Amino acid sequence: MDPQLKYQIALSLIPGVGGITAKKLISYCGGVEAVFKEKKAALVKIPGIGDNLAKAVLGGKVFDRAEKEMQFIEKHRIQTHFFLDKDYPARLKHCEDGPILIFVKGNANLNAQRILSIVGTRNITDYGRDKCNELVEGLLPHNALVVSGLAYGVDACAHKKALEVGLETVAVLGHGLDRIYPPLHQQLARRIVGQGALLTDFITETKPDRENFPKRNRVIAGLCDAVIVVEAADSGGALITANIANSYNRDVFALPGRTTDPFSKGCNVLIKINKANLLESVADLEYIMGWELKKDQKKAIQPALFTELDADEEKLVDFLRKNPEAGIDFIVANVGFTVSKTSALLLGLEFKGILKPLPGKVYKLLIT
Repeated sequence: MDPQLKYQIALSLIPGVGGITAKKLISYCGGVEAVFKEKKAALVKIPGIGDNLAKAVLGGKVFDRAEKEMQFIEKHRIQTHFFLDKDYPARLKHCEDGPILIFVKGNANLNAQRILSIVGTRNITDYGRDKCNELVEGLLPHNALVVSGLAYGVDACAHKKALEVGLETVAVLGHGLDRIYPPLHQQLARRIVGQGALLTDFITETKPDRENFPKRNRVIAGLCDAVIVVEAADSGGALITANIANSYNRDVFALPGRTTDPFSKGCNVLIKINKANLLESVADLEYIMGWELKKDQKKAIQPALFTELDADEEKLVDFLRKNPEAGIDFIVANVGFTVSKTSALLLGLEFKGILKPLPGKVYKLLIT
């Protein structure tokens, strides 16, 4: 077990230290262990770290609890991903308020090339269930990872259909991995572990309290390329997730419904105020995300045979040869350049006729 894990868990347990503050502390101190060994005089000079927070960091009261959590992790073979680790979800890494540490039970590829989050009301209608099943089944040719929240209604429908058609699915929880909520989804959770994963940023003994679910929703929004709202009332968790996704510059889609249907009101509002793309079928998703080009659009473009590329450009092109269509977050996570540098290189390669940008911040290589 990583000796740094104790410090990673401990930092996440300090009251008043969320993802943003934790990352700031690590950045200023030079590492997670260094945060706890820094002098108080230095801590209070960090912007946003006052006297009380510095005392909490140096108090050492969280280490006993961190060690207890480590015992649970080892006993139940839980994976942990720290935000500086290579296997931490790349898309989530670029969210400023993303968790510094997540706990995972299962073996889902959290850096899959295509990831969609599907959310909606617990009071799913027959219309919503039919459309959800249709949408998930339509994702099979794209081998998309399906993310949801294990709740009743739309969440459960998305997970079950993904399992049925053979897609990996991830359930993001609003509590620790020592329990399942709702309890009736115990069997569903076990199936998800076998064909995906349960994921949370909450330690064990954390109850599924109401205030945890908006925090959970930010992970659902951050893990994916796009969020699909199947059915939603005019308020609730699905709309919170959609708004967070917009703040993360994720694509959002909503299934339209009749104006008289209470569980279509939220979707219709998102579409009306341009916070979501109207989604009737997977074809709309494919078009907007650039996941599928029409046959008549597939024109061979021959760039100059002897275009000179520098070392960074060659590295990027080599990566795109192995991943002919890739989103910018996926590229950044695997190539190792900063977002700004990657964007500049992609633009230069576009001007040279070597790649083409597609909707959804996806890039397609035009040479072999």
